[in-house]
Amino acid sequence: MNGTWDILKLLSDPTRVRLISLLRAEELSVGELGEILDMAQSRISSQLAQLRANDLVQDRREGKKAFYILQPNLSAQAVTLLSAACEAVAEEKELVEDKSNLNRVLQKRRAHQEQYFNLIAGKLGKNYCPGRSWEAIGHLALKLAPKIEVADLGAGEGLISQLLARRVAKVWCIDNSPRMVEVGTELAAKNGLANLTYKLGDIETVPLPDRSVDLAILSQALHHAQHPDVAIQEAYRILKPGGQLLLLDLKAHTFEKAREIYADVWLGFSENSLHGFIRSAGFDQVEVTTVSREEQAPFFETLLASGVRPPD
Repeated sequence: MNGTWDILKLLSDPTRVRLISLLRAEELSVGELGEILDMAQSRISSQLAQLRANDLVQDRREGKKAFYILQPNLSAQAVTLLSAACEAVAEEKELVEDKSNLNRVLQKRRAHQEQYFNLIAGKLGKNYCPGRSWEAIGHLALKLAPKIEVADLGAGEGLISQLLARRVAKVWCIDNSPRMVEVGTELAAKNGLANLTYKLGDIETVPLPDRSVDLAILSQALHHAQHPDVAIQEAYRILKPGGQLLLLDLKAHTFEKAREIYADVWLGFSENSLHGFIRSAGFDQVEVTTVSREEQAPFFETLLASGVRPPD
């Protein structure tokens, strides 16, 4: 239930209004909300439980962590009430501090990932990385077409791009780690790959023009995105009509330590959720298939997904 009177009662508590204001902007864990509001997690959980009971927020479990976001299917009347309440107090001292603390928490997320990838730059080919198997990469390679322009989103050192550049017209490698960009650029020069160019950028805001490439690749990059659906929408944006998305990523798993060891944001994806992201972005001919399973614990599985941007 989220009737008008129920919502008004919930909005009478300042903490709940602050939570709603934050969750309108970003999906956040209970721990992150506690850090932003400088409150005990037990208090945060209690307030979130009331909001969830009234269908104003929804939660998502990733291992031991619980993430919350504003319910996406609220009625227009409920959205109007919540927006009015948040906007009415947006300039209050607590809300201004919350916004600043939110930016700091999100920066901490990004810094954690950048630190990890800067650390392993130059070593990816030597160290174990979940889901990075030649079996999975072979499935990806079978989809390739010659003389096309390719964007490798979240390219890392460019393991795939180094192979592609020997066959296709042009490869753009996008990565948000300055060190990865440096190492990848050096490798391209060393291997004489003049058609391989690195750009520093995020897969959620790709520094390439609309409709500029024939093939967009996301290989073991999506589970590092803060907003996987946005990353896939960006892939759609930069593809020419008739262009193809190819995506390799981990299937949903419960290996919680992946967050610390590999700086993962998401513990993989189910076939249904990945299919939904790609379809919602506007792709046709969407396919999602499990293509490999590792033989050692925690037995990571890899999904291969694809979609085609419809012709105009």
